[in-house]
Amino acid sequence: MAAAEPVYSPTTVSETKSKKWLIVPTDNLDKVRCLIKVVEVLLSFVAFILEEVVTNCMSCSPLYFFEFVSCTAFLFTALLLILLATTLHKRVGISCWPSLDFVYTALMAAFFLIASIVFASDNGGTDLENAAVAFGFLATVAFLADAVWFVKTRGFPFKKTKQQAASNGGAPVAEAEKLNREQNEAD
Repeated sequence: MAAAEPVYSPTTVSETKSKKWLIVPTDNLDKVRCLIKVVEVLLSFVAFILEEVVTNCMSCSPLYFFEFVSCTAFLFTALLLILLATTLHKRVGISCWPSLDFVYTALMAAFFLIASIVFASDNGGTDLENAAVAFGFLATVAFLADAVWFVKTRGFPFKKTKQQAASNGGAPVAEAEKLNREQNEAD
């Protein structure tokens, strides 16, 4: 007698786990924007380090504001880059990544511009302070380039389409067929 063959064969193929932890490009981050975000992280980090090395300040408020902006930009941009370039963004529970990314990038560009202008106008004029200001302006340019590239490639994230507007509480469209009336007239 021949060896018994299984009656049922597997109909699905087992899925192998991917060992890749970096998945660029994704729906939320293309290769160009990933590179821009890496530049943003590096420039804001250098601006933060240069500002931290300053030992004396004549008026410390602009220095502290620049410190806050550069540190915040470094940490949150690094976090956003890690989330969007890996599968971690699926575990967070946020569904509006494009809107969040655009708003964050635009706000960081504005805050970096303001902090750089304020720190440039009121500092001791040392080489470290001037270098920090220069990297602050470079980081501003990087954040602006990121926002412009986002709008150029994906469009403005808050622009509503006609289809969305009709489905959000608009009046229902009347049906064109009149089945009930024609059937009643035939009876």
